[in-house]
Amino acid sequence: MDKLFMEFKEVLCARASVREYADEKISREVLERLVDAGRRAPSARAVEPWEFVAVTDKEILRQLAGLAANGAFVAAAAAAIVVFCRETKYYLEDGCAATENILLAATSAGLGACWIAGDKKEYAQKVTALLGAPAGMKLISIISVGVPVQNIKQVKRRSLEQVFHWEIF
Repeated sequence: MDKLFMEFKEVLCARASVREYADEKISREVLERLVDAGRRAPSARAVEPWEFVAVTDKEILRQLAGLAANGAFVAAAAAAIVVFCRETKYYLEDGCAATENILLAATSAGLGACWIAGDKKEYAQKVTALLGAPAGMKLISIISVGVPVQNIKQVKRRSLEQVFHWEIF
């Protein structure tokens, strides 16, 4: 049990936002595994409102990069996984859980990834139209994925003692 937890903890500690990618492709099989991790996320009332679009076409990646504020680096990624959810009561929570699972799976596979926000962004409808998502779908996230160009830099995190409270705040 401790060994399994430590391996998972290593993935948690290694996960970071990566915005620079090598010019290397990622196989469909690997992208399917990442999406499989996303679909296994918890879902309120077991609704599973999510749908995933894997994009590897360089022209579509460039278009996504042009639409997403602060997402220019998507153009250099090997792929993007775009997470949509049907509009349900807890679509945002469910879609965010799926997004985090994909980010952790990418880290576990030795890939870099970055979460680009979608819900409530001014470009959400344009991304939805670009990818042909049906009416009623909400853009949750665009996740760039690729082989990191350099070692992934870890962001300094507040210590457990700074954020953990027992019984009361």
